[in-house]
Amino acid sequence: MADRNLSWSGTYNSRDLGGLAAAAGLTRRGAIVRSDSLQRLHGRGWEEVEALGVRTVVDLRNESEIGPDLAPRPDSIETVNIPLDVSEDREFWDVWENGPEFATPLYYRPHLERFPERSAEVIRAIALAPPGGVVFHCQGGRDRAGQVAMLVLALAGVEPGEIAADYALSDERLRSFYLAQGEEDEGPKIAAFLRERGTTASELIVELLTGFDLEAALLVAGLEERDLEALRRRLLP
Repeated sequence: MADRNLSWSGTYNSRDLGGLAAAAGLTRRGAIVRSDSLQRLHGRGWEEVEALGVRTVVDLRNESEIGPDLAPRPDSIETVNIPLDVSEDREFWDVWENGPEFATPLYYRPHLERFPERSAEVIRAIALAPPGGVVFHCQGGRDRAGQVAMLVLALAGVEPGEIAADYALSDERLRSFYLAQGEEDEGPKIAAFLRERGTTASELIVELLTGFDLEAALLVAGLEERDLEALRRRLLP
């Protein structure tokens, strides 16, 4: 999977979701990309994004997290902001954002059960984007982007083990991010937290994907069959 990494100038955790085995064949390269924040891209980085054919960015961050871009964003790229968290629901987030569990897939199923409409909105934005590649990103590219990548790949028919392996690549990529920020790498602490609970991030993702009907939940939440078909046309050969 390492050859799917995109070394854009200014990001640390950008990864093409192409080249993964699905029931219909390998997912298409350059169609959908997961990433950490594009706000840090240098001018050369934006040129690299354009060169891949990206024309739509779906920003999953909350409004309070969004600041000015380091370099001008090309006019050829449209940005859509859909905050995935629904952070205004304090009853939910007072439980989930005050510990290491916020940086793990532990909260994915509770989030999907409480806010399926928001995930459906994100999937629809990716599926129905204009021609060209689509990038979705959060801040570090692991948690919110990890949840959306899981949904996109599962709906395209990628096996749970492959999806879990894709999630795990962020641990390696984020080491450079933490080093550049002068911060401690959170990866070992998160892994230890999950070990204490007798699980791993990969096991949590596989468990969720094999025990929860994502497609049914999103269809009830407003996603339509035509959205699913559009997503599959975009990502599959």
